[in-house]
Amino acid sequence: MTGIHHVTAISGKAERNLDFYWHVMGLRLVKRTVNFDDPGTYHLYYGDEIGHPGTILTFFPWEHAAPGRGGVGLAQQTAFRIPSSTIGYWTHRFIEKGVAHEALEKRFGEPVLSFTDPDGMSLALVGATGAESEPAWQSGGVAPENAIRGFHGVILMIEDTARTAAVLRDVLGFREAGKDGPFARYHASETVGGVVDLREARGFLPGRLGRGSVHHIAFRARDDADQAAMAEKLVKNLGLQPTHQLDRQYFRSVYFREPGGILFEIATDAPGFAVDEPVESLGHDLKLPPFLEGRRKEIEAVLPELNTAA
Repeated sequence: MTGIHHVTAISGKAERNLDFYWHVMGLRLVKRTVNFDDPGTYHLYYGDEIGHPGTILTFFPWEHAAPGRGGVGLAQQTAFRIPSSTIGYWTHRFIEKGVAHEALEKRFGEPVLSFTDPDGMSLALVGATGAESEPAWQSGGVAPENAIRGFHGVILMIEDTARTAAVLRDVLGFREAGKDGPFARYHASETVGGVVDLREARGFLPGRLGRGSVHHIAFRARDDADQAAMAEKLVKNLGLQPTHQLDRQYFRSVYFREPGGILFEIATDAPGFAVDEPVESLGHDLKLPPFLEGRRKEIEAVLPELNTAA
């Protein structure tokens, strides 16, 4: 499998973030841990029942972060897959829950309902062909027949898309799949996490990372060997410089800045989120990697309380 592994964004208050994605969007909190590079900050992971690759949206909740600004060199929108028949359900749900959303539109022949989360992150629900037969979390706040299936894809706003397209096509396993207005589509698969749309925006202001921005986008590698082969292609064929492999407890990662300025990650599918707690209780307790376990009391003392009871 190829495609998107996860998307990581910046939010404000952790409790507000949890309330929106768990109780409004019906995603499961599959992991409550910390930013390994900034352990005084949560790292919250949302997804399907076990956090399959392609379903995982994660957040660094930096409460006092300034708002981000959309623009060149950032992800413009992150989109989820839903069955087309549920667009009406979600429109009514957004009205009832007070979620800011736009009028329904079509993109590449698919219905798209764009909306924003409480921190201003640009999101969309896409009525995707075949989504009704894809698995959905059975125990969320949204009935399974209406539930989000995972990512549809992301839109990246790039000054000059040619070299970014080469990364997608020659390294990450995507293929060109057509154009619609300002968007050029690249497909890795017809299922979850399979779409990246590039929007070439010459002369636009550069984006600024902040609250509501996508911090980075991770793409799937089957295993360490697959990841190493991708990293080698980045260096030899495209002149890019990925990092060494980092152990993120639930996957292993390398990072690089793609030519358009967006931070990309290549993450292994294994070992997954059940490596340190049972599937039945994913997300309930704060999980720390071994190198931070000795600082647990110190870390818990500075993290805001989260109500993770069902």
